[in-house]
Amino acid sequence: MRRWRVATASVVAAVATLALSACIITPGTFDATLDLRRDGEFTFTYNGQIYLLALAQLADAANKAETGNEEFVASTCYNDDDFEERPCTDEEIAEQRQVWESQAESRAAAAKRDSEMMSALLGGIDPTDPEAAEELAERLRRQEGWKRVDYRGDGLFEVEFSITSRMSHDFNFPTFERLPMSNSFVLANLRQGNQLRIEAPGFSTQGNGNPLQSMMTGMAGLASAYSTTGAAEETGLENMPEMQGTFRIVTDGKILANNTDEGPQAGTTGQVLEWKVNRRTQSPPMALIQLGN
Repeated sequence: MRRWRVATASVVAAVATLALSACIITPGTFDATLDLRRDGEFTFTYNGQIYLLALAQLADAANKAETGNEEFVASTCYNDDDFEERPCTDEEIAEQRQVWESQAESRAAAAKRDSEMMSALLGGIDPTDPEAAEELAERLRRQEGWKRVDYRGDGLFEVEFSITSRMSHDFNFPTFERLPMSNSFVLANLRQGNQLRIEAPGFSTQGNGNPLQSMMTGMAGLASAYSTTGAAEETGLENMPEMQGTFRIVTDGKILANNTDEGPQAGTTGQVLEWKVNRRTQSPPMALIQLGN
């Protein structure tokens, strides 16, 4: 059991490092709607939480490494026979401290390297700067569609997004100015023949084949499961929001395919496709819609 918890913390560190190769984000509580007209006009809204992995964790790790303010915390010890928690012996604590102290230099080097890489991916924003998150929020407020962006700490943003345009091109949400890559919550691809394929890879545990999205959602569920035991604090996941929300498509176009449980439902302005999304959602919401007359 002890080795399992240590391994869990290691997974978090590994995913944080993987996040440096693509800005990994995940939804928390949200409500999202794509209103699509058959002439191609659409309005997309997203109200809720967005969590940016590694922003808070890397900043905290880098600051502690640079200032030498890291604090040793002993791991939990267990009985060998029944795996029940027990107080650690003085010898076990001393051994843990010795290992921890021997890794100080490598931790500092890794924190500095990760901070520099994250800064490059954030378009020059230094994640060790206490104002880094607010600077990123200010960038979003300048982008079209972002009506409200409030930073709540620990990588969590509360946002209101709404944009109206025409599907003469592909559509992707969210996008961040000067960030080279990010995973998609909702993606719409325009096909020849005026057909539109809509997917929401960010609203499922599978992430449409994206292993990082799957790991993110899985860890969010792990944090939720640990929230009553205090073990989430050992993983650094205690503030990661749990994905929970609704995604719907409202359209007067012809629905050619979809993977909702109940199929199209009649609405006041067209047919409605609706998905209830949480950390148990396996398949990304998907629909294929024929535009035009």
